[in-house]
Amino acid sequence: MLPRESEILHLQFWATAFELLKARKAIYFENEGKNKGCWVMPSSAFREGSDDEDDSKVIVRSNGTVTYVGKDIAYQLWKFGLLGKDFYYHKWHTYPDGHEVWASTTEPQSGSPEFGRGARVFNVIDSRQSYLQDVVVAGLKALDFTDQAAASVHFSYEMVALSPRTCIEMGIELSEEDRKKPYVEVSGRKGLGVKADDLIDKLIEKALEEVSSRHAEDPEATRRDAATKIAIGALRYFMLKYTRNSVIAFDFGEALAFEGETGVYVQYAAVRARKILAKRAEGGEALPDFKTALSREAMARQLSDESSWQYVLTISKAGSAIERAVTGGEPAQVARYAFQLAQSFSNFYTEYKVLTESDPEKRTFRLWLTDFYREQLERTLAVLGIEVPDYM
Repeated sequence: MLPRESEILHLQFWATAFELLKARKAIYFENEGKNKGCWVMPSSAFREGSDDEDDSKVIVRSNGTVTYVGKDIAYQLWKFGLLGKDFYYHKWHTYPDGHEVWASTTEPQSGSPEFGRGARVFNVIDSRQSYLQDVVVAGLKALDFTDQAAASVHFSYEMVALSPRTCIEMGIELSEEDRKKPYVEVSGRKGLGVKADDLIDKLIEKALEEVSSRHAEDPEATRRDAATKIAIGALRYFMLKYTRNSVIAFDFGEALAFEGETGVYVQYAAVRARKILAKRAEGGEALPDFKTALSREAMARQLSDESSWQYVLTISKAGSAIERAVTGGEPAQVARYAFQLAQSFSNFYTEYKVLTESDPEKRTFRLWLTDFYREQLERTLAVLGIEVPDYM
């Protein structure tokens, strides 16, 4: 669901939250000093041990307009179903697979689903907003919603910037000083900003050049579909491979590289695994029923080879990698595992023959291993929101 900020005001979300905050004396009207005429929250509410009134946070300015954090408090109350109010919703988009996206509206609609009433809320916003997120949580505590305050998670990440090379490719003019920096901080005030659509379009354009150079004979629509999946995969992987406390300096060349820790490299491994299995089918041979073709004894014989055992062990770690990412709140765990899995498959493919192996039991085991790789590569990429193209 895509909520629009304007509805928080139009549907009286803020007005309702404002009255609650005043009634609970969570905020007070300042009669003097630099915040005279404002409604403020005392610093002691969100900074333990602080009683410095100069650090108090303005919630409503002296001209009567509410600050962003005030609206965020109202919005957080709605997320937990504590406001007693709701948005109206209209259908915004339906994807080819039937998945529906809704958007908020001020006009009553029929047949729309319900949103909100969360048990736990993750606010995904960069680390520079930590102070304001503390104020939001303080607002919940001041209203005696202590359980919901504890269930409010600021899922923070470091700044996302652009490499100087990418800025130039996007048509952003840089000073000589900025050209020498390792990254350029995006800043609306300085006019250094990139729309997501423009960035994605540029990535697709670059990926399409590469795909077309390899598959010039294919229809343009087929090439563009592959290029789009490669471009989106490259962007998503790049954004997720860094830990949350690392500055992300996005770079086209690095994101679209076939070598190194990139989404393209992982996608290529999945495509290669698919192709091995498809080649067997093209030869008129279906995949064996692995459960019956590989007995316990056969598996024991094949796994007595240390390399084979290590490959199986690596493939089997997908579930634990995902679990660690969830428990630790660190998506980079999944991205890192995906890369390790792709590396492992590349080593396996280099070390062992699969389709041309003459020994029937070894061939069946290696086909099973290839299919296991394919399955876990696709599963892990799906968790990262990355599709596997038909070809690279």
